[in-house]
Amino acid sequence: MQQPDAVHPLIVFSHLRWDFVYQRPQHLLSRLASDRPVIFIEEPVNGTATAYFERFSPCANVEVLRPHTPCGAHGFHDDQLAYLQPLLNEYLRDFGIDRCDAWFYTPLALPLLAELRPRLVIYDCMDALAAFKDAPRQMQQRETALLKTADLVLCGGPSLYDAKRALHPNVLCLPSAVDAAHYRPQAVAQPVNEGRSDGALNGINEGLPRPRLGFFGVIDERLDRDLVAALADADPTWQIVMVGPVVKIDVADLPARPNLHWFGQQTYERLPYWVAGWDVCLVPFARNEATRFISPTKTLEYMAAEKPVVSTAITDVDRLYRQAVEIAHDTDQFIAACRRALLETSEQHTRRVQRMRALVSAMSWDSTVEQIRTAMRTVAAGPIRRTASATRRPRLDRPTVDVPSPQPMSDEPSSPQDGVIAVSGRG
Repeated sequence: MQQPDAVHPLIVFSHLRWDFVYQRPQHLLSRLASDRPVIFIEEPVNGTATAYFERFSPCANVEVLRPHTPCGAHGFHDDQLAYLQPLLNEYLRDFGIDRCDAWFYTPLALPLLAELRPRLVIYDCMDALAAFKDAPRQMQQRETALLKTADLVLCGGPSLYDAKRALHPNVLCLPSAVDAAHYRPQAVAQPVNEGRSDGALNGINEGLPRPRLGFFGVIDERLDRDLVAALADADPTWQIVMVGPVVKIDVADLPARPNLHWFGQQTYERLPYWVAGWDVCLVPFARNEATRFISPTKTLEYMAAEKPVVSTAITDVDRLYRQAVEIAHDTDQFIAACRRALLETSEQHTRRVQRMRALVSAMSWDSTVEQIRTAMRTVAAGPIRRTASATRRPRLDRPTVDVPSPQPMSDEPSSPQDGVIAVSGRG
């Protein structure tokens, strides 16, 4: 007889740190932690003489384990295993953890599964990591092995789903969702002070004249820096506001203009106040291998804030949100779309917000987590035959998620039921 989920801790292996940008892992896992312990194991930090786990709890029922090791290898490199395996064994023994469910964000951590007795193995594929800058050469091989081992595969968007659906019998298309209440305009309408010396959050954009065209997110090789520079050059009165940490690229390579502002990483709590002061929200990603499969969470977050959104022709943005987002295929189109957004009439605004609210209401993190729980229960209910190379589980009858079908932007009103298709898995 299967034990309930709450009996089994969920042990997560992640290439992303919990206190980095607040995104899909934190949204999903903090909600899954409502009825079970979540143990979040990060990549190692290098440079200590003795290996140990730094431990902290960022929210209820979640414990982060941050390994510190003397090994200089990056991430979950094989050279780190001699330190990570004993640390993990000691932790499991000290806390009496015999059975668990295992959850992977990075395939590189797969060898650590040998230290566990998992009831279920889940792979939440939120990015095509092998296509990223400086990706380890073992990434593709390790992902192939993880797909053979996993009981359930979650894909962070339609493009990833299309790429993985033939590789595993239980694949769910679960695009990143949104905490609409966090970004809704009413949430930032009242004066708020964080209790710190930097003053009221409502004035976070003060000092920058309008119009303000803004972006928040990780700033890396996916950003089209030439497009951002061209946008700043298109009109010197436009203030281009870029919020987010710079990783994997040199800060010196970022374009510099008098009206282009780089503000670095901000907390999740502060993001709604940044967005509230913008006139247009931007998704200025390049079209390259690193962006081929991305499904940017920020698109829905911008829409929850009810701001005009202009995006490059990222496949999943076009496929999911075209009826509410301006899609541009080149620099001239992007600049023209921004001009149109700034000239939006009140009638156009009302119709756009109606379309956005319909999309946002259908894509909550709470409903996504309930779909995950249902899928985990379904897969766990059947018999298991786990071998060194594969797992055999009953297929889900119909893993589905409703995602908006691509509809061109229109000034005609739409209803929440318009343009919905079911994306289903194999079997």
